[in-house]
Amino acid sequence: MGIPPSRRKSKGSAAERELIHLFWDAGWTAHRIAGSGSSQRPSPDLIAGRSGRVLAIEVKATNDEKKYFPRLEIDELNEYATKTGVEAWVAVKFLRTPWWFLRTKELEQTPSSYVLTKKLCEEKGCPFERLAAIF
Repeated sequence: MGIPPSRRKSKGSAAERELIHLFWDAGWTAHRIAGSGSSQRPSPDLIAGRSGRVLAIEVKATNDEKKYFPRLEIDELNEYATKTGVEAWVAVKFLRTPWWFLRTKELEQTPSSYVLTKKLCEEKGCPFERLAAIF
């Protein structure tokens, strides 16, 4: 059956707003991009920056052990990042875990999508606190 689209959208919006507050509280700037995911043009969910470094971020929150990203979604994020000269990242919050960040090039690929698991986050990812402190 799944989660109704309106509830999924509000869960995603809440996750994006949570990250914006975390970035601002850590001394970064951060903004949600209006229409991300529904535009005909590539656009990330968030743009965050500090000290000349800018991240284009696709944001997901999930109750599952892994998160799949449609190939087009990540390809468009990479296209946006390349055209604007910023870094392409994904941010994911698994149930009862901190926020994890991973560069798009670190995602695992399947024949039709990209996938991010808790294990991959622990091996190659960066928790928010470390990400915010190193840039």
